Amino acid sequence: MAPMDEVSDSFATGSASVAVDVARRINAAWNALTYVYDPEWHLDVVSLGLVYDVREENAVVVVEMTFTAPGCAASETLPEMARAAVADALGEDAAIEVHVAWDPAWSPAMIDGMAAAALGFRISSP
Repeated sequence: MAPMDEVSDSFATGSASVAVDVARRINAAWNALTYVYDPEWHLDVVSLGLVYDVREENAVVVVEMTFTAPGCAASETLPEMARAAVADALGEDAAIEVHVAWDPAWSPAMIDGMAAAALGFRISSP
């Protein structure tokens, strides 16, 4: 049987390794979502502020996103495009769920500064 300090060192190293792996998957998912474009706005869903969260719950990567409006023409395709992009980044066998959220409601104020400028929105400083 291993001494207690060896066991706890091994456990701590294992936990750190799991945390790094989770962070790597989440970062890869965020990056993949920057390649998913809203067909009406012609900008990626991250820059548009449509992605509210990417997290891992019980070994499932969860993407929480919204649309620009409840009647968005892309409401059928954007979640599947997001899921496919994350699956391409993490591997087809990765467990991925895309949840559509309506709170908070999306507004143009959620667009990142560079994307807003590209769309011609005037950016005011606080």
